[in-house]
Amino acid sequence: MNKKLFLPIFLIPLAVNAQNPIIHNQFCADPTARVFNGKIYLYPSHDINPPQPLPQGVREDWFCMEDYHVFSSDNLVDWTDHGVILNQKDVPWGNPGAYSMWAPDCVERNGKYYFYYPDAPKEGRGFSIGVAIADKPEGPFTPVASNIEGVNGIDPCVLLASDGNAYLFWGPGLCAKLKDNMTEIADDTPTETFKFGEREFTMRGVNCLKGLPNRQAEGPFAFEYNGNYYLTYPYVRENTEVLGYAMSKNPMGPYEYKGIIMAEHPNGCWTNHHSIVNFKGQWYIFYHQNDYSPENDKRRSVRIEKLAFNADGTIQEVKPTLRGVGIVNALSRIEVDRYAKGSGDLKLNFMDEGDKFLGWEVNFPAKTSWLSFTDVDFSALQNGYVTANVKADKNTKFFIREKSAKGKVIAEFNVVCVTEGQFRRDYSGQWLTVTAPVKYCPKGISDIYITTQDGGLSIDYVQFKNHESYFNPSTSASIAPDSEGFIRRWFILEPIAKDIRSNTDFTDTYLKNAFHDAEYRKLFDVVPTDGKKVKFQKQSLTWHKLDATRYNMKLFRFAEKYGTKLYGVLFSGITVIKCDDEIRNVRLSAGSNSASSWYLNGEEILLMQGDRRMVKDDCVSGLVTLKKGINILSVSVINGPGMSDFCARFIDENGNAVTNYNIE
Repeated sequence: MNKKLFLPIFLIPLAVNAQNPIIHNQFCADPTARVFNGKIYLYPSHDINPPQPLPQGVREDWFCMEDYHVFSSDNLVDWTDHGVILNQKDVPWGNPGAYSMWAPDCVERNGKYYFYYPDAPKEGRGFSIGVAIADKPEGPFTPVASNIEGVNGIDPCVLLASDGNAYLFWGPGLCAKLKDNMTEIADDTPTETFKFGEREFTMRGVNCLKGLPNRQAEGPFAFEYNGNYYLTYPYVRENTEVLGYAMSKNPMGPYEYKGIIMAEHPNGCWTNHHSIVNFKGQWYIFYHQNDYSPENDKRRSVRIEKLAFNADGTIQEVKPTLRGVGIVNALSRIEVDRYAKGSGDLKLNFMDEGDKFLGWEVNFPAKTSWLSFTDVDFSALQNGYVTANVKADKNTKFFIREKSAKGKVIAEFNVVCVTEGQFRRDYSGQWLTVTAPVKYCPKGISDIYITTQDGGLSIDYVQFKNHESYFNPSTSASIAPDSEGFIRRWFILEPIAKDIRSNTDFTDTYLKNAFHDAEYRKLFDVVPTDGKKVKFQKQSLTWHKLDATRYNMKLFRFAEKYGTKLYGVLFSGITVIKCDDEIRNVRLSAGSNSASSWYLNGEEILLMQGDRRMVKDDCVSGLVTLKKGINILSVSVINGPGMSDFCARFIDENGNAVTNYNIE
């Protein structure tokens, strides 16, 4: 039977997974990574928990795999799950209930994609290897009706060598040349009897691990680099697997053993399995560990590390990390528990023991605790703030810094878990989302450090965010009022600091002194240019020409981006109105958060006193005339603790919006 797999493929963008392990919603092992069409495609096996009740021959304490997924990424950070590409029930020659679909591989030749996989046959014992074929790397795949004759074993790998031939490697360490059809062993392949442990096998192929350390060897992965062929494979050196390798000038050997690529997993995970690939000029090793299942090493997860070669072609030993690889966009969730370095007292705990795929939290037990997280890209962060998911057992502070534990402060958080007062609430030990403004934004790609002031703090993640874009630099020569008549283009001066205790202080006398001060009014004598600098009461300030994205100008957000003070400030704005004809009997209709003063062509036409809340058309002026040519409208807004903004438009005697003019 030759059954075409028309499996539904759901493109599932996973959560950003720049940290190890890279797949966060399922167990994956034995990862083979290949580069197709400029992207990484990942073909792992798929560990699952055994179905209940247990099918015949399936063990609770053993590997259980029924299908294969394929994942892709163009940056090693964001992974897309393309869904199931092959299920054990669709293998014509396989046992549909064996749950034995172990480590696979996939290669492209002559425009076709060949997916190699092991499975238990319907008849007999052991494993055979089959092939499925597709027109695209993510499938759909058509399984070939029969397994590869003469090949008994697991963990296939195909090497497309520079000599023009394709070579099939499989566990436990055999190799044979493939025919051009990529589904059969070449006719001249020898048949030999191999002894592994206490058992003997008669198979076609060459034993490439003969004479090499090969105790319980499996999972061969072969590749070619700089004139050398590399045969890399897991084997048991003492009690659990290491990744070793050998080199040759011939794809079928003989191979010379060179050493260890990766030592035993420190947590005792019995297996490891890997692939090695060059992606965009950097070599990487994909491997697995049982991160999400520390109590069960038969449910594993995929990791990545960088890999490097020595001058003589030998491979430098790779140390597993939590951080993994990839540049993390600062606007994505940064799982700081996957840190690169940290103080020795840091503690990692699962967020939820009942659902380990939710990941970890990192605990900072002391005021000297710290961690670093490398390669964060701040390029997209503008006018930003940062949030963090934290819990603490007391009120505390923590800092995000650049490049070192004493580096420049990017953000400072005050975690208030215990609130004192008449209505006291205790949030100690509870998860809180805390927010802090970005004080300093690094340029480009940088490392961040997190330090604490008091300790007793746990962090799940941090995430930088941009404030909504409330305004943009003006670029066009002129604009019209919007459809409701609101003026969206303004010159805004960086905020002037004022000693304001409360908005209730805004009496007529106070406002007269603030708005009508002779020195202050001089700021409006000349229409500014974008970027023009002025001095006022020893303050050096800059004018910015901006177009609001909404009907109102968000002064508070302007202060966050351009100012040095958010509260207790005086804002100043100017807009230039050009009329083709005189427009009589109109009124200025305005709103502002807190008090404001409005001037048209040098005369005050509206004063809005008191502690106000900004609403459309809060106050209107008397009748005024917009003269033919240039008219200057200016505004001053003063505020203490509030989030300042304003809006303005002209309306006619019937209350209709006036729009027949331009704003320069």
